[in-house]
Amino acid sequence: MVLSNLFVKFKTRMKDLPEGHRQTTPVNAHRPSPASGKDVQPGANQVDSIQDMTANTENVCNFVILKGTDMAKDKIAYVCSNCGQESAKWMGRCPNCGEWNTFKQIRIPAGTGDAGSDGTSSFYDGLPSGTGKPVALRDISAQDEPRIDMHDAELNRVLGGGMVPGSITLLGGEPGIGKSTLTLQTILRMPEYQTLYVSGEESAHQIKLRADRLTADLKGPERDSAGAHISILCETSLEKVLEYVKACRPGLIVIDSIQTMSTEKIGSSPGSISQVKECASILFRLAKTSGIPVILIGHINKEGTLAGPKILEHIVDTVIQFEGDAHYIYRILRSTKNRFGSTSELGIYEMEQNGLKPVSNPSELLLTEDHDGLSGVAISAAIEGVRPFLVETQALVSSAAYGTPQRSATGFDQRRLNMLLAVLEKRVGFKLMQKDVFLNIAGGLHVTDLAIDLSVIAAVLSSNLDIAIETGWCMAGEVGLSGEVRPVSRIDQRVAEAEKLGFSHIIIPRNNQKGLHAERYKIAIVPVRKVEQALKALFG
Repeated sequence: MVLSNLFVKFKTRMKDLPEGHRQTTPVNAHRPSPASGKDVQPGANQVDSIQDMTANTENVCNFVILKGTDMAKDKIAYVCSNCGQESAKWMGRCPNCGEWNTFKQIRIPAGTGDAGSDGTSSFYDGLPSGTGKPVALRDISAQDEPRIDMHDAELNRVLGGGMVPGSITLLGGEPGIGKSTLTLQTILRMPEYQTLYVSGEESAHQIKLRADRLTADLKGPERDSAGAHISILCETSLEKVLEYVKACRPGLIVIDSIQTMSTEKIGSSPGSISQVKECASILFRLAKTSGIPVILIGHINKEGTLAGPKILEHIVDTVIQFEGDAHYIYRILRSTKNRFGSTSELGIYEMEQNGLKPVSNPSELLLTEDHDGLSGVAISAAIEGVRPFLVETQALVSSAAYGTPQRSATGFDQRRLNMLLAVLEKRVGFKLMQKDVFLNIAGGLHVTDLAIDLSVIAAVLSSNLDIAIETGWCMAGEVGLSGEVRPVSRIDQRVAEAEKLGFSHIIIPRNNQKGLHAERYKIAIVPVRKVEQALKALFG
């Protein structure tokens, strides 16, 4: 009976204590010493012992309440692998991005998030970390940010004129597309900057072999001195990388790749959501406090987006995608986010034995010169950013071998192709219900310019009728659902590019004719308002 009353009293006292200050200890853990009669001190912890234990219950158990002990435990959270949304419990559907079964469990160690715990807030002595006070907008300097010349015209264009000191850039692309090659050949051309190349995937020997291949064209002392400014560090621990950065103070840091880096602050494996997020945050603070630009190389998942949490793209200043088909020699460099420039710029490279060669005039390489007399080929004047170039649209229309006709597009939006085929059937009167349609943009490019609509329709109709489009004709125009040819932007640059490449006729929307000075060009300009008018001009 006495023992029962004792447990009731102890349970009541335990309920009054906050979570984390309750602990039970075995017999004789902390009790008065029988020899001296004095209490045994439990270290720095304060012990509140139950003094009214009877002789019968003292030999059974002794309950101790530790008041000052820090019993903080690791926290469990759930993070969406698609967008980075955090939740205290698991959910089947993410409320932010709407994806299903994307919440993954992560463990947050106790004490994570203390300011300056990673050492980057005071990484360099004497570096200002911010005033901490608001500044009037009129007192802020409006001068352009200084730029670092990358010695690559295509890369400088995509970055907005060069890399900004203290910025962090994320370069993503498919495996084997040439991300590491592009980065290495770029820093090899920058001997004025001491560069730290951190590799978590390849050995130093592999990087050396690639560098020798990229510098194979150099001769004598120039080749011997190539790469003397580059330090290779094969390491995946971010703490060790930070120690080396503090010791050598490089002018540029390359991390290949961010998915292989890990920090001791997080207990999960490298590449997990929490590791990628924390490592990117630490490197971001390092870049901003030290002024050292950082290039992160990232992987992509099967959907074609950057692997890791979506917050990774929000942390960095610039996100660059390196695209292209592994079976083609051309690579496309485009920016999807840029805090220091436009996201509409485009860079084109040609893959060669000794690296990636920038293509200054892509129109000459993307056009085929021997398509005379071939049906299903149309030339379009497209623009990416402020750069005009002519692309070749190829189409093949054949009778459907099965009940359901096939619709396939390479380098063009599949849904937009279906829409254009519906317009061609409804507004122009060509029946394609029992036809297979295959569309391809030559050169392995993926074109998003809507001005290519007119060439898609022309190529499909040319293949269906088996009539070739006359040599010297190109076109530019967006097609609407009612069959009208809508105006496009930068028509002057499109016409000038077509004239420069020797084309004799160009079909443009009629509404673009208003601000166009046709007398400046030798090329014949054919304005149209409807799709039927464009097809009549091409096929008679």
